Amino acid sequence: MPIKTKWKNYVTIYLCRPILQLKTKALNHHMKRSKLNFLLTSLFLLGCSCLPAQTNKITVAQDGTGRYKTVGEALKAVPLNNKKDLVIFIRNGVYKEKLRLGPGQNHVVLQGEDKFNTILTYDDHTGKITPGGDTINTRTSASFVVGADDFYAENITFQNDAGFTAGQAVGLEVQGDRAVINNCRIVGNQDILFTSSEESRQYYRNCYIEGSTDFIFGAATAWFEGCHIHSRKNSHITAASTPQGHAYGYVFHDCVLTGDSTLNQVSLGRPWRPYGSVTYLYCYIDKHIRPEGWSNWNNTENYRTARYAEYKNYGPGAAVEKRVAWAHQLTAAQAAHYTMAAVFPGWNPLLSIRK
Repeated sequence: MPIKTKWKNYVTIYLCRPILQLKTKALNHHMKRSKLNFLLTSLFLLGCSCLPAQTNKITVAQDGTGRYKTVGEALKAVPLNNKKDLVIFIRNGVYKEKLRLGPGQNHVVLQGEDKFNTILTYDDHTGKITPGGDTINTRTSASFVVGADDFYAENITFQNDAGFTAGQAVGLEVQGDRAVINNCRIVGNQDILFTSSEESRQYYRNCYIEGSTDFIFGAATAWFEGCHIHSRKNSHITAASTPQGHAYGYVFHDCVLTGDSTLNQVSLGRPWRPYGSVTYLYCYIDKHIRPEGWSNWNNTENYRTARYAEYKNYGPGAAVEKRVAWAHQLTAAQAAHYTMAAVFPGWNPLLSIRK
């Protein structure tokens, strides 16, 4: 090789070596970084696959530590035609608000921090005049109206505190279908729980329901499981307006019925409409229930077609010997038809209970 060419090659190698070294280092660094990114991404995806699906959640707190300070603001944030559970968690407090969850605001999960201390209340009642000059009636008296489907509530007190002598004063009105009320308190006086829609199916589990007259009323199909029903007046627990074409109205299963200590003339129910349906099965019935058990609504003809029944209840007020002739004592075969699958065909409310 000529000296000139050899010298030229040495110069080229000498000058290019640092550049090649820099390129090699950069390439190695890039490969290491890519491997690190790949590893981190893989770990992230693996972690996500192990986590349960997340549910949207809104927190309400009067002290400003949540997204909203009022329940009403949170309800307004629920989109129409909602298709996924939206949890509204309410911290303890007395929320004096007139509330409505409208049709289409579906799949709302209303969770209280504590059922004794998370209180949703208002004081409207029949005859009260609004600031706009309107007169409140039974339907417009409700503290909380649920018009949406697939509503779930737990650990909350629903209340109307209009007072003992105020007349009709609804605390909770449920219109929507497939409503589940779990471990809640529904308290007030007359007409406190309005199960208003004929097409509505409602499930109440481990709830405390307290009122004076007709304090569980309406046309819906409703199952009460393990609930405590407390009367505050010698009057009527239920006023069912079940449609004729509905096989079931109210079913009280394994419930406890008590009353204030001075009461002894409370009825299990009176038929608001001709085909009202109410059944008590395996319930404890205290001494506040009258021996006749039921009322015929001021001697109207509704009792002739009303569907009132009992099965294997117990306690001081459960004796059947003096029950009205038009109420039924079920046989074992008849009682066997009272299952949630029969009462709620196509819907299992137990699947909605949150763990």
